[in-house]
Amino acid sequence: MRSADGLLEVGFMRAVFDNLGAGVFVVDTTGRLTSCNPRAEQLLGRRKEQMLGHDMHDLLRRRRDGDTIPRSESGPLTVLESDQPVEGSEELFLRGDGSLVPVIWAATPLRHEGRPEGAVIVFHDFSLHRDAAEQTAAYLAALEGLTARLTMVAEVSKVLISALDTPEMLNRLAGLLVPDMGDWVAVDIRTAEHSGEMRRVTVRTTGDQEAAEALTGPLPSLPESSRSPAVQTLRSAEPVFLDAHALAEQPDSPLASAHRDLFDRLGGSCAVVVPLHTRRQVFGALTVARVAPDASYSEAEVFVLADIARRAGLVMEAAELSEQQRHVAEIMQRQLLTPLPQVDHLTLAARYRPAESAAEIGGDWYDSFLLSDGALTMVIGDVVGHDLKAAAHMAEVRNMLRALAWDRTEPPSLVMRRLDEAMTHTSDAPMATCVFARIEGPEGGPWQLRWVNAGHPPPLLVTTDGHARFLEGGHGPLLGLNSALHLGLSWPDSYADLPPRSTLLLYTDGLVESRTRDIEAGLAMLRRHAAALADRDVEDFLDELLERIDPSGDDVAMLVLRTPEAGVGAGDEEAPPQHAHSPAAANRGAPGSRVEDTPVRDTSEPA
Repeated sequence: MRSADGLLEVGFMRAVFDNLGAGVFVVDTTGRLTSCNPRAEQLLGRRKEQMLGHDMHDLLRRRRDGDTIPRSESGPLTVLESDQPVEGSEELFLRGDGSLVPVIWAATPLRHEGRPEGAVIVFHDFSLHRDAAEQTAAYLAALEGLTARLTMVAEVSKVLISALDTPEMLNRLAGLLVPDMGDWVAVDIRTAEHSGEMRRVTVRTTGDQEAAEALTGPLPSLPESSRSPAVQTLRSAEPVFLDAHALAEQPDSPLASAHRDLFDRLGGSCAVVVPLHTRRQVFGALTVARVAPDASYSEAEVFVLADIARRAGLVMEAAELSEQQRHVAEIMQRQLLTPLPQVDHLTLAARYRPAESAAEIGGDWYDSFLLSDGALTMVIGDVVGHDLKAAAHMAEVRNMLRALAWDRTEPPSLVMRRLDEAMTHTSDAPMATCVFARIEGPEGGPWQLRWVNAGHPPPLLVTTDGHARFLEGGHGPLLGLNSALHLGLSWPDSYADLPPRSTLLLYTDGLVESRTRDIEAGLAMLRRHAAALADRDVEDFLDELLERIDPSGDDVAMLVLRTPEAGVGAGDEEAPPQHAHSPAAANRGAPGSRVEDTPVRDTSEPA
């Protein structure tokens, strides 16, 4: 069995199977044996080929006289009906030579992604205990040991898979190992792959936790050379066992002294230092120590700890690669967030907020530019996917739309049709949603919106008196479907007047939809807050919307337009300053042609 991220693999399961000192069975939901460990074969005198595929009840369960037991009689397989852990000791299993072996057992439901997959049954030979007192003590100890080990395995798996960030994962992992594997645990990591700088991120103990936390923080740099075994493990990526003799040696570097300080403050007669690593690099070291004078670590325990640390290293590497991907995607998106044009007293503003998770970043974009006939465009879109590839596809679709819109003067519906065909025949970009609009009208107004909507949340129009309505027209299929599937559908052009001092908002679904709120509730919230902010300037309008709605999870793009008072801009003798490279410079005098670049703010930290 392995998790979706591959965090529990054959090596780890072998360590659990081989070193519990007990037999382990895995059964499916019908009770058929699907897996067993070597200890199970030894205890039952049967090869696994003779057991796998057979019904466990029919194959193994017997009465003392050798007769079969009715299936309705309680036993390990009741776990399949109750879906709760069960345990017991009054059970006899049939060995391969026909003899019976008394066992104690514990059965735990096996679930994967919320679905029942069967059960895990752990059992131990109970025949070695001759008298009742010895049987009772061994029974309790065995059950406690089995339960604790199974619980730790399950919890370690959960922590490695579900922790939100690396420090949280390491802190929770250290807490799980205390006191099962040691009286205290410390985690030291390198702060950068090619840097010798070190930091102690967590110390967990069964004793004074406040004193343990005082030991966290920056550490001396990793020395170029050192005889200290604890320091050597960071160089060699090999586990090290520290006994009393090793702990008595004088440290030969500041980092070794900082490691020795753990034992001086927290005590310890022995310890295991295992590297947090992958094949590519060593991220740090995990130290697990026991305090009792006669304490020690078995070879199996060292192996399990080393394997856990390696799994943690894989998670750290995945987090590092994910953050690098997020950084690249953010840079790519920011490079595409070009300055916004300002045309004839029309005011534009935009915001982009990256996703909280690197797994969510990707396909949202906005755009605005002048067309060859002097009309102003507004675009908002979202390419399917949430990763670096989605960001690349977004750039591809955005640039195709810019080129097609400039290429010829035609209504938005025809631009959408050509974009859909271009995506199908010249690009591997997947489906996308998009609103493409033209702002049309003479200098000074009145202004009109002409748009199409390819499966995107509708634009929101807010008048100066606080009335807000969604513009539901212009809907057509998602981009990437119509031409590919020969659906014969179209994108109808829609029109709406833009009253003086009105506010037009285009946005992506991350603003109105989340895992905790459906899109209908999100749209209602957006309309309510936008209406209340109708009198704010466009910059405050966007900032307040983000603060009030507080979107989470997906990335968010927003583009807003504010029209001027009626007549403002008509008859102006002087046009606003123009850049020589702007489209308006080649179309001076055309309606809507005066332009200046307005910088765009996004709500994230600079890359």
